Amino acid sequence: MIPPEMRRFARGIGIFFAAVLLGGATPADARDFTLAAPPGTPIEALKKAYLDPFAAADGIGATGLSWDGDYADLVRNAGMFTPWDVVLVTAPVLAEGCARGMLQKLDWNAIGGRERYPPFATSDCGVGAFMTSVVLSWDNDKLQGTPSWADFWDVAKYPGKRGLRRDARMTLEFALLADGVAAGDVYAMLRTEDGIKRAFRKLDQLRPYIVWWERPEEATRILGEGKVLMTMAPSAEVAAADREGAHHFGMQWSESLYRVKSFAIVTGSPNTALAQKFLTLAGDPAAEARLFTDTAYGPLAKGALEQIPPERRGQVPSNPGNLKTALAFDENFWEQNGNLLASRFEAWLAQPPH
Repeated sequence: MIPPEMRRFARGIGIFFAAVLLGGATPADARDFTLAAPPGTPIEALKKAYLDPFAAADGIGATGLSWDGDYADLVRNAGMFTPWDVVLVTAPVLAEGCARGMLQKLDWNAIGGRERYPPFATSDCGVGAFMTSVVLSWDNDKLQGTPSWADFWDVAKYPGKRGLRRDARMTLEFALLADGVAAGDVYAMLRTEDGIKRAFRKLDQLRPYIVWWERPEEATRILGEGKVLMTMAPSAEVAAADREGAHHFGMQWSESLYRVKSFAIVTGSPNTALAQKFLTLAGDPAAEARLFTDTAYGPLAKGALEQIPPERRGQVPSNPGNLKTALAFDENFWEQNGNLLASRFEAWLAQPPH
């Protein structure tokens, strides 16, 4: 049996010689500059904010497409004939891809310098593309004030249903926060059996009142339809619902959970120089503000917040005021413990209510 790596190499050699025979093309000429984003990312918004202006300015062909988003898919598609130039990655894929040479070390001088970004948005191989957050949300027309996660669990004080994502990730963190665990201790607690049991006991208290959702848009839909009084929800979905004017939803940024996605250059890209130009443009504050306008994702380049209309800055996940008491979602923790906790969560769901 021929190893997959040899099959990819042979296929790439075939493409190379076919290109040469048809017109003397090199691998760099054989395809457009390509940005790949994982499922769930609005690739059209990335094209509008970054890729299309970049292609127009440089007079090149540029393509945006989807990839699986996991490290195994990166391994399959990195190398001499990689189909991608820049990929949007999560923190675990970025760390492993960089350590194993699947992603290139960045020349920061060629892309505007690290000082353009806060320290948490830069690494050897990655530059922060945007930030997303999950917050506590409610309908301001039905609930006055700014509830906390403790209030979310207090159905005596605030009668009504509650919306939670049908997933252990973030749900367990919010359960511990509601139970009084300090934000800085949440993941240490979840690494212990006592901490896991504590999170599920807290969920037991709320179980009769929970309306589960799975897709991000469901969170604001059930809130808008009055099926829940409060819900955990992606801040981008809440901002979109508010922008459309049909609802007046609030967002609690204290003890919200945020994630940073990064751009990285794939090892073997024949378009490294173009990739550096792309990353320079993607770090332009005006370009990042355009992405926020379409997605409500948090820009990371310094100066981008000031490019956003003042009335919308309160909806920006990366606004320093919103980050002050937020908690970074620990992607490495979930990479290591996700399967175990997902199994525990499904088993808990299958149990009859106490």
